[in-house]
Amino acid sequence: MKQNLLPEQLSYNSAQKQLEEAAAIIKLDPAAYELLRRPLRELHITIPVKMDNGSTKIFEGFRVQHNDARGPNKGGIRFHPEETIDTVRALASWMTWKTAVMDIPLGGGKGWVICNPKTMSTAELERLSRAYIRQLGSFIGPEKDIPAPDVYTTPQIMGWMADEYSVLQGKNAFGVITGKPLALGGSAGRGDATARGGIYCVREAAGTLGLNLSGARAAIQGYGNVGSYTHKLAVELLGMKVIAVSDSKGFIYNPDGFLYESLMAYKKKTGSVTGFPGSASISDKELLELDVTVIFPAALDSVITAANAPDIRAKIIAELANGPTTPEADTILYNKGVYIIPDLLCNAGGVTVSYFEMVQNSYGYYWEEEQVLQRLEKKMKTAFLAVQQTSQTYNVHNRLAAYIVAIKRVAEAMKLRGWY
Repeated sequence: MKQNLLPEQLSYNSAQKQLEEAAAIIKLDPAAYELLRRPLRELHITIPVKMDNGSTKIFEGFRVQHNDARGPNKGGIRFHPEETIDTVRALASWMTWKTAVMDIPLGGGKGWVICNPKTMSTAELERLSRAYIRQLGSFIGPEKDIPAPDVYTTPQIMGWMADEYSVLQGKNAFGVITGKPLALGGSAGRGDATARGGIYCVREAAGTLGLNLSGARAAIQGYGNVGSYTHKLAVELLGMKVIAVSDSKGFIYNPDGFLYESLMAYKKKTGSVTGFPGSASISDKELLELDVTVIFPAALDSVITAANAPDIRAKIIAELANGPTTPEADTILYNKGVYIIPDLLCNAGGVTVSYFEMVQNSYGYYWEEEQVLQRLEKKMKTAFLAVQQTSQTYNVHNRLAAYIVAIKRVAEAMKLRGWY
């Protein structure tokens, strides 16, 4: 694959290549392969929104449903200014594999509105959120496609969307959306679920590799919701020391580590981690190449490539972002002995607790946080073991193993339904 592709093309190209490799290993039926190469459905929408200054702005949006052989589609909605339909297609397919790896009865979907939410008022965001749901109309629903928050969308935005869908249905239908506020049927434990699931995976990987994580050093690329919770939980649950973090405005380093509470308070005050007292400014390249036990890519896709993979010194890469490592980098890192916990597994804690939220919505009874966390931990450990065993059986790296687990499960469902 050419490295001068645009980021969104890299994502889609990566998704296609990963599917192709895994399908060849398990000798997947050609018809099943063709079904899985492309989404079952796509909706492209145009969204007019009245802005605060009285003008009307036209936004472009998408919803992609990749495959629902195992159950309703599930996947987040992003508000982001720079993405294209190929990114949405890649992310929707990854959601199919992610839900299958976790063995939860869902398929993969993804939504997007091309906008810059950082420049929009709260009122404009609400009007955009409601207009997006009005345009989706019959395309989504608790038994069809259940969106969730993603990059630059929040529980409040999910609340507006759930309310708008309920208005369209003429009844409360909060189960159409997950990641909602608790008062609207959200689940306890959802806030840090993605990070927590990743931390559980790191703990399992360390056990597999015989590593002691107490006092071990970590770096986090991306200090948003997932990255900041990862900092907190890596210290609390694993005893690690986070020595480097980044956000969209810069990268900082302190060999003595950062105190989570202080760094979060600073970011809330200033809007960025850059300039944090006692820290040194470093480059993205330097952060990824630090001598640490674990790197947590928790930002955007295609950040670890054939160009920088040879210089990565971490023992474990825990992919909390979607698609942070290209296929070429996978091979290089595998040959170097770097243990990658692939995104399909590592960041699946979020969709798993979203599934728990769906279950609770469906019968109107809500679990205590302790129950949610126990069930999440069990799911993550079971999925980790399935990927680990498949990696050993086929003698492949963990990402291919995760794809093999997922593709087998989805293909079985399609065959049983008579799709091929």
